[in-house]
Amino acid sequence: MAYLLPHLNSGWEVDQAILNEEDRVVVIRFGRDNDSTCMVQDEILMAVAEKVKNFAVIYLVDLDQVPDFNTMYELYDPCTIMFFYRNKHIMVDLGTGNNNKINWALADKQEMIDIMEVVYRGSRKGRGLVVAPKDYSTKYRY
Repeated sequence: MAYLLPHLNSGWEVDQAILNEEDRVVVIRFGRDNDSTCMVQDEILMAVAEKVKNFAVIYLVDLDQVPDFNTMYELYDPCTIMFFYRNKHIMVDLGTGNNNKINWALADKQEMIDIMEVVYRGSRKGRGLVVAPKDYSTKYRY
């Protein structure tokens, strides 16, 4: 389903997408279209894209095609989601210790919508770090 979401094919396009969006959160999925984790994530992103179009815009970036951000954002995982608002990186406290990005596939549509909404509401208030509605730490899994 990755072909249904807009792709950014160069570092310049990524910069312009982040810079030019004034009113919505820019959600960027860094990864590879043929990776199984990214395929799961892309299905979820495609399913929620229409529902969040008023406050978020979703883009896909191929790590092999656009390697410009790999070291800057430490993109070593197969699939990574990052959030930007008005040219500012918005961090999300998910309880995992890494607030910069989501580096696993969220398989629940409503959880993805909730995280995007929290990012939007927090970033509109000027916050650079927002707390996710659900704790994703392993504390409760044992």
